[in-house]
Formats: sequence, structure tokens, C-alpha cells
Amino acid sequence: MSLDRATAAVYEANALEWTEARDGKDVSAAARLMTRAPGRGPILDVGCGPGFFLAELPDGSVGLDPTAGFLELLADRVPNALGVRGEAGALPFRSESIGGVLANHVYQHLHRHDLPMAFADLHRVLEIDAPAEIVVFGGDSELTYTDATDSFPGRGYSFWPADRFHDVLVGAGFEIEQFKSRPDEESSPLIAGVRRSRTLPDIVGPDMRLLVCGLNPSVYSADVAVGFGRPGNRFWPAALAAGLVTLDRDPRHAYTHHGMGMTDLVKRATPRADELSKDEYADGVGRLDRLCAWLQPEAVCMVGLAGWRAAVNRRALAGWQKQHLGGRPVYLMPSTSGLNAHSSLDELANHLREASAA
Repeated sequence: MSLDRATAAVYEANALEWTEARDGKDVSAAARLMTRAPGRGPILDVGCGPGFFLAELPDGSVGLDPTAGFLELLADRVPNALGVRGEAGALPFRSESIGGVLANHVYQHLHRHDLPMAFADLHRVLEIDAPAEIVVFGGDSELTYTDATDSFPGRGYSFWPADRFHDVLVGAGFEIEQFKSRPDEESSPLIAGVRRSRTLPDIVGPDMRLLVCGLNPSVYSADVAVGFGRPGNRFWPAALAAGLVTLDRDPRHAYTHHGMGMTDLVKRATPRADELSKDEYADGVGRLDRLCAWLQPEAVCMVGLAGWRAAVNRRALAGWQKQHLGGRPVYLMPSTSGLNAHSSLDELANHLREASAA
């Protein structure tokens, strides 16, 4: 996912003029981030522009921006910062290498349906427990462009309802420590102070053929960054046998090449599923229902009878369910855990074939 190309072109053509017009802007978000115990790695300013915020961050911080003109200005303004040309939706950093992130009015330049995958990448590069300060515009519209009345017309912005933005943050595997909105003010900012949890982010987006939903990540899966990642789990062998995927244990490839998204009913990773509470189940069903209503997967496959029974219907049997999520049909299949001796690999593959045939 990259910055909207028309918007990028406006910034590239007007880098100096935009910078001069914004001198003296509010940089308090940098101070808020630094009070929240960043990790060991460098601080990353996503969409750093000419370096307004980097000037307030520690030496050795990193600025990322797709605009060459901004990075040239950054080199003069903040010589002790490292400028990197790159995209907010595809961060060019290794996993768990960043100690904190500032993203001030940057992710709003993406289509709204691309934000979950962009945040999944943000989750990937952050150290566990590292903080992020993220600001977008509140509102409710897909990517729309400024007209001739704007100082720099032709820039695209997405505006976010507070509840949906909150859901995307939770789905991305962030613990929300602060969330501020002013619903009485049009286009007022949504300010989220979050922390990277030891869990899995949603791998979801538009045009999903099938959304696979586990109960919650195991700690092992969270640490290897792959749902159903334990070697004894038979989900991936069954998905390969069913023809849903072509690469083993690669959820991003499964989504981008085969339209198979992945999420969890409860985002909190635990060693055992029986550590989850009824409230967590209820909250998870609500979030999943809203996610499906928004992104409209062709079908949802719930993996594991116990989670659906605990959350929705305690008498549910494997197969298509009467209850839908977000108006989308739901298929329930047995657990793929190696501890489930009642279901063979062939049977699990058949369940996935049935779910994907919707």
C-alpha cells in the first residue's frame, strides 16, 4: 500500500512552499510519544516531511517519506536524523527493530480499506511494547481530493469514524492507552496513543474470498508472526491441500495472492484458550461483525467449535451457521490443533474447501 499517487505528486511539486507555509506548526505529538517509554530501537517518524517533528526527537531518529524534496529539506533541518525514502504502507525496516513511532496525519492519505494491512506492517516493525502516536482526521468519507480552494489542491484524504478507527487499531494488535476524539467538530483529529502488543495483527482488506478466524493467537504464533503457526497445527497443511494457498505459513501471500484474510475472535495471545473471558468473547464477536460489515468477505470460516459455541451458539455443529457476521455467511469447522485427534487432515481440508466454495 502506497501513498495516493496524486497526493504524492502535489507534495513533490510543492515541498519547499508547503514547508514554508507550515513553519511553526504544533509538534506536541513528539513530546507525547517520548513520555511513553520508547524501546531500545530508534524512533521512526512516518511521513516525516521536512522534519518538523524529528527536530524534537532524539538524535539518531529516522524519518520516512516518499517525497524526495522533503528529504532534501530534512537533511538541512535535522542533520542528526536519518532520512529514508519509502512508503508508510510498506515499511523498509526489519521486524521488531523500531523503538517507537510517530505518525502525524500520514495514514489518512491511504484508502481506508488499505489501513489494516498498513498497520499490520507497523505492528511488524515495532518492538514488543513499543509505543506509537498516530493522528488522523475524524469524519466519514473515503479518499477525497481537495479542490482549488485549498492552498495545495489535489491532495487526497480519508476521514475516519472514531469507532471504526478504534476497531482497526485493535485488529492491528495494538493496546490502546489513549484515544481522543471531538465528534462535535468536523474533521477534528483522532489522536491514538497505542502500544504494540505481543499478538498477531489482522491480515485483511478488500476482495477477500474467505476470512479465516481463529479463537485467539497462541503465544507461539504471536512470536513467529504466523496464525496457526505451531508446527503441529494442521491449518496450513489443510489449506494447502484444499487449494486455498500455495505457500506454507505465509498469511500475507495468502491474502495478496489468494484473497484469504486472517483474524482472531480475541486478539490477546494466551498459552491456553481457557484463559479468555466471556466479555472478551462478546467484544470479539462485535468487532468481527463490524469488520465483516465493512470489508464484506465472501464468507467467514471460524476455526474451532469451542470459540463459536462460547461466543454465539453453545449447541453449534460444524458446517454453515444460521447466524451471519456483518451479513456474511459463516462456516464453522473443527480445531486444526494437533491435539484434536477426532479430525483427520483430509477432513480438515474438506471443511476449508466447503467454506471457500461460498
